[in-house]
Amino acid sequence: MFHLKKYSIIAIGMLLILSLFLSACSSEGSSGGKSSSDEILVGVLLPVTGNNATDGKDMLNAMKMAAEKINNNGGVLGKKLKLEVTDDACDPQTATTAANKLVSMKVTAVVGGYCSGSTLPASGVFNNANIPMIVAAANSSELPAQGYESLFLINGLVPDQAKTGADYFKDKGAKNIVIIHDNSAYAKNLADFAQKSVEENGGKVIGFEAINPEEKDFGSLMTKLKSLNPDGTYFTGYYAAGGLMLKQFKEKGVSGFFMVGDGSYSPDIIEIAGADSADGLLVTATPTANFIPGADEFVKEYKSKYNNLSPGPFSALSYNGMNLLADALKRANSTSSEDLKKALKETKGFQGIGQVIEFNDQNSLNQSNFHVMKVVNGEFTLEK
Repeated sequence: MFHLKKYSIIAIGMLLILSLFLSACSSEGSSGGKSSSDEILVGVLLPVTGNNATDGKDMLNAMKMAAEKINNNGGVLGKKLKLEVTDDACDPQTATTAANKLVSMKVTAVVGGYCSGSTLPASGVFNNANIPMIVAAANSSELPAQGYESLFLINGLVPDQAKTGADYFKDKGAKNIVIIHDNSAYAKNLADFAQKSVEENGGKVIGFEAINPEEKDFGSLMTKLKSLNPDGTYFTGYYAAGGLMLKQFKEKGVSGFFMVGDGSYSPDIIEIAGADSADGLLVTATPTANFIPGADEFVKEYKSKYNNLSPGPFSALSYNGMNLLADALKRANSTSSEDLKKALKETKGFQGIGQVIEFNDQNSLNQSNFHVMKVVNGEFTLEK
């Protein structure tokens, strides 16, 4: 009886200590995702499965590389960054579920966003939860148009990309242009702005077509294109369909340039189309790190870490996004959402790989970073 009473007193004491500990945790956890642990939880939202998984995994590699480097240098605010990766599969519904999962985990901020179609609903979830999100790749003009104070875009926007493509066609004397999209939010947005830019340059859009991205046979579309005799064709969707379309474009002998948007900027499009068909392919995109002056060390480290794999099209931007978050956390000296949003908004002259980041009133870049890439001998080269 005595021993039982003694153990009960000890147990009650332990429960009180545990209760006080949990209370302290709860108190800190209610402040913008702050944690009592030695870690700052950062959400990552990317397509790591599905047709766009190659680019998604390249982006994730770069984010992990940045976080590891930050942590090895002492972390942020005395804590380590811990990445919580969720897969949006470039699907709006999946992205919404993934975003809600990150919100429930009380992440301090989110870095990611590849497909605009999935980033749009996810960004709404994060905005409602007052969680800052740095978008590394998605670039639909509809994203900043939402007016979310929590959303920051470090890639150029669709209107800039469309103008880059239209200007290239104009410079090459290509006046009669066909534009093809896949009805996704990003691709339709880019197609609309491309039509506007071509017409503003004095060109003519002689065909404006929509495809099903799951389609494998574009024979009837290529027959139609051949009859139109275009000077240039601009496909604004993703590389899985883009590669097949390019292969059939060449097989059918359609005239003119074949250009794709940055959703198709992947080595996979060359593999799908075949090196011969891909030769001469043009891409409007932000250059990979291989073409960025001063990125040699990043490329070397990336290859060393990932089995000699070259950085992907959005790896440098993803690396920049994670480093920007760490920088903003340090400047904010806080993990609260309001302090972090303020610090991100006030970013001035942040030097990333190949870009200086500052935000305009819409929390997007002041200056476009789009170029034209060209496939030569099975490799991407910087064309303009």
